[in-house]
Order: sequence, then structure tokens, then C-alpha cells
Amino acid sequence: MDLHNPKDLVDHAATLDCIHCGLCLRSCPTYQLTGVESSSPRGRVHLMRAVAEGRIEAGQDFEDEMDFCLLCRHCESVCPAGVQFGPMMEVTRDGLERRRGSSLRRLARRAAFAWLLPSRWALGAAAVLARFGQMSGLDRMVRALLGERGRFIDGAPAVPPARDRRRLPAVTPRHAAATDRGSVWMLEGCVMPILLGGTNRATVQALTALGHEVRVSQAMVCCGSLHAHNGERGLARKLARKAIEAFEAEPSLPIVVNSAGCGAHLRELAHLFEAKDPWRSRAADVAARVRDFSEVAAPILAGVARADGSGEAPITAAWDAPCHLCHGQAVRQPPLDVLDSLPGVDTRPLADSESCCGSAGLYSLLRPDDSSAVLEPKLESLRRSGAQVLVTANPGCQLQWSQGIARAGLDVRVAHLAELVAERYTPAVSPES
Repeated sequence: MDLHNPKDLVDHAATLDCIHCGLCLRSCPTYQLTGVESSSPRGRVHLMRAVAEGRIEAGQDFEDEMDFCLLCRHCESVCPAGVQFGPMMEVTRDGLERRRGSSLRRLARRAAFAWLLPSRWALGAAAVLARFGQMSGLDRMVRALLGERGRFIDGAPAVPPARDRRRLPAVTPRHAAATDRGSVWMLEGCVMPILLGGTNRATVQALTALGHEVRVSQAMVCCGSLHAHNGERGLARKLARKAIEAFEAEPSLPIVVNSAGCGAHLRELAHLFEAKDPWRSRAADVAARVRDFSEVAAPILAGVARADGSGEAPITAAWDAPCHLCHGQAVRQPPLDVLDSLPGVDTRPLADSESCCGSAGLYSLLRPDDSSAVLEPKLESLRRSGAQVLVTANPGCQLQWSQGIARAGLDVRVAHLAELVAERYTPAVSPES
């Protein structure tokens, strides 16, 4: 790639798919915040095309608009021309990141993307340090010393105690009373074991209760989703190869994912590789086996007679669809079917449930004000719904909602869909076989 050639910063051919109809404007969270055309998908595509054609420079204003995007991909769901905005943005961010010259920035990104996220040991060590800082108050001292540069600490999620950060076993057998439905891989992830280990364990509990033996790769750590979305396609490609090799150990098993962002990335893994690259077909084979948790649970629970016999008190729940589940993977009905199948769950509609919550991976840490502004109308929708539980299916969304609900003073619990299944379904109410 010639980083001085503007055409190499942009997938110019992809920008030509946009017909500039404007249907994406109302779906774009950043356009809704600003009302500025350049902060819309249509506007960003126009900027990309202008850069590729040499009509404008890829200067600071261009970089700012590319960074401002949450990459929620809501625009893809409403686009009549089928513009693949997500992959287009990944290419542009990767090109821009290669050009940026700050040595401090490069070091920080290297530490996060190349050393931390792909290493289970480094993630564990970072969790210990972060936990100590949060418990001792050292994080507040560091925040004060860093000033404005330390704002990311304000939005950092609480690190749970060590007992909640333990790894999943390599193999967990199905529940003894459950109908045998075969084995599945489960993606453990990089951030999930550190911050949401309970959600991972609940997912395993739910899958085994539904009749699956659950296998977890001990060699794989990170799928590369955060890398691809944040301009590190080279590292994303390297991690993709590791993921492919890990899941090829049992090439016939479905791969169950409880993180919408990771699921969307794995389903599109092939686009990281050139057409003639032999890894492309291997990536496509892995992608074809990826299933969101809801897609596995829904058809099984459909055969269970719904009855208020779980032992849990009835609850009202609102489903908020993660962007990378509904827009990235086009998975919409299965989560709702799961909720409708669970005993004692009264599902309440949430206005604009497919709009972005503002998490967007690292976005909530890097742009906390914009992230909070995107979440604000959704908090109001949750308040109006009267739901006791906000249900989602992505780690970033879980953390974003938890922090937003706490700030707003709402008495609402945040739960992953798999957690409700683990709580409310047991093989004692067995499906017909």
C-alpha cells in the first residue's frame, strides 16, 4: 500500500455503490446528534470518494469524521443499494492509521492491540492491576494527574474479583436430563472472561441445559473484531488465522457466539483475505459455522411448553438489539422468540430497539461524551417501557447500558439473553424429541 496515494486509503469501487438517496440519514446516530451531512453515512461515502479521486485531501477533518462514526451499520439495513459500509470503513480506518505519525499513539495502540488483547496472560495481569487501582483509589489519582487525557478512566468498567474471572473448562458435558443435541464450540473471547465471566458461565449453563456438550478452545484468545473495527486489519488478519486453525480442530461443529460484535466479525472473516489467498476459503468455511446464541436456543425452546414453573418470580423485560446482531448479522427474530419461550417473562417493546446504544467497542472510552449522547434517548425509551430487565447480547452493550442506567438512577437490571435462559430454563421441562 502506498500511503501517499489517496486511492489506497479508500475502497474506491465500493464508494460507487452509494446512490446518495439519503435513506441512511435518519438511521445514523452521529447525524442525529449533529445534523451535519458529513457526519452521515452518505456524507462519509462522499468524502471517501472525493479523497480517492483526489478532489480533497485526507486531512484532519476527514480523519475526524471517520473516527466519529460508531460503525453501527444501521445504514446497511436501510440502504436500497446494498452498500457495505462496515467493510468500507474498516479499509479507510486501516489506511489512516498507517499514516498517523505520533510515536506515543503508535506505542499505545501497539500495547493494546498487539500485546494485550491477544494474550490471556497480559489480559489477566491487566485485570489484576485495574482491580487493585479501582479498589485502592489509585485510578482516581492517576485520572487527576493525567487531566483531560485520562478521561477514559472515568468510563472504564469495574473489574470483578478473581473468582469471577476464572476460565471456562475445555469441555463441559450436557446436562444429564437434557436431550443429547451434540457438541458445539463456544467462543470465550478476550474481554468477556475478564469483565463478564458470569455471562460466559451462564451461556455454558444454558447450552448444556439445552442438550449441548460445550467445547472451548484453550489456544484461542481474541478473534480480532476490535482490531478490524479500529484500523488494525493486519493484526486482525493474524488473529483470524489463529481462530481458523483453532476451530478447524473440530471442523464439523457449530461455533456459538454470545458477543454480537465478535459474531459479526467471524461471519465476515473471509473479507480480510484477498480472493486468491488460500486462507479466504478456510475463513469462509469457519464463517459458515458461526451461530449466535439465540439462533441455537430459539428452535429448541420452541418445542418447550411455556409454563411459569421456573421458580423465578415473573419479570418484565425489554430487548435491545445489538447493532452487530441485527444490522451486522441480520439476526432479529430469534432473540425475541427466546424471550417469548421463557416462563415468567413479559416482554415489553423498546422504542428504537435497533438504534445504537453508543458503546461501539472502544468508542465509549475514546469518545465518552458522544457515546453518552447516543445512549440518552434510549434511556428515556427504557424508562417509558417500565421494564425491570434490559436484555441484550453483546458485552459492550451490557457495560454501556449498566453505566448509563446507574447514571440515570433507574432501578433496572441489565442481563444477557443467555443469563435469562440459564435462570429460567431447565431440562426438567423437556422438549419433545
